[in-house]
Amino acid sequence: MLVLGIESSCDETGVALYDTERGLLAHAVHSQIAMHEEYGGVVPELASRDHIRRLIPLLERVQAEAGAARRDIDAIAYTAGPGLAGALLVGSGFAESLAFALGVPALPVHHLEGHMLSPLLSADPPRFPFVALLVSGGHTQLMRVDGVGAYALLGESLDDAAGEAFDKTAKLLGLGYPGGPAVSALAAQGTPGRCKLPRPMLHSGDFDFSFSGLKTAVLTQVRDRQPSAAERADLAAEFQEAVTEVLATKALAAVRAQCLDTLVVAGGVGANRRLRQRLDAGAAKAGIRVHYPELDLCTDNGAMIAFCGARRLAEGQRPAGNGAFAVRPRWPLAELLQPGA
Repeated sequence: MLVLGIESSCDETGVALYDTERGLLAHAVHSQIAMHEEYGGVVPELASRDHIRRLIPLLERVQAEAGAARRDIDAIAYTAGPGLAGALLVGSGFAESLAFALGVPALPVHHLEGHMLSPLLSADPPRFPFVALLVSGGHTQLMRVDGVGAYALLGESLDDAAGEAFDKTAKLLGLGYPGGPAVSALAAQGTPGRCKLPRPMLHSGDFDFSFSGLKTAVLTQVRDRQPSAAERADLAAEFQEAVTEVLATKALAAVRAQCLDTLVVAGGVGANRRLRQRLDAGAAKAGIRVHYPELDLCTDNGAMIAFCGARRLAEGQRPAGNGAFAVRPRWPLAELLQPGA
């Protein structure tokens, strides 16, 4: 089965072709970073209009790389939520219309499930069951994953997601968009520990997170100290240490608490080099294996949506789209959880 994946939930347009026998054939992503940079963040209307411009050229590029014609497509999976309403509608409208024209099923996919399953696309995929750390601009969650569709929530952020905290801290430090890479680049020039920041909920005894207080602590330091360039680098380094320490400590603790030996990390913040260093070091001591998606699959992409759709169809899920344009901008992840989880 050849599945076309469409991702348009925010500021990346992703298209991919996944074959259930041959694997990922081709994928392409267009990032809107350059367009949104001058505004300091994503402008929803601009994002939606740009998705419209990019989808057909990306589809043609992916088809050419895969050596596949449109008539070869057996199903289309698309991100139905969560995300920006207008951006989701672009992807949904494109996918549902193309599916109708080709006479194939269209399957709405949950964006976070796509991220959670994306490490299964790697050359060394994890085996079920495992604990997944979903860490991105909009979400920070720990999930137990026993199989496709078999998920249990272990903990989540009670306020800001880790990626959101990076973005807000970048603005406080006078850095550009996107905030995560900007803070990490500045942190590489600084020394953690020269200024002290809290590690929120590090010893809370559960697997929940909170990063809004950490952001406020950075605000206080900036307001009270008026830091120099060198001090801003130290502040960025300390902030990165605080976030990654909390994420790594809780993620590894969750794996141990579930009596498992495998951790999967997914989402844009999963590309953070310091987070990977902390997780790898802690996992080695605890006898835990850590799996990451390939770097080009950490950010939003069509490959994870195509793969997730293919696995859902293989599990016997009936398509819920077919002309319904079923976007869910605030699609609760809880709807994917096992009953009673």
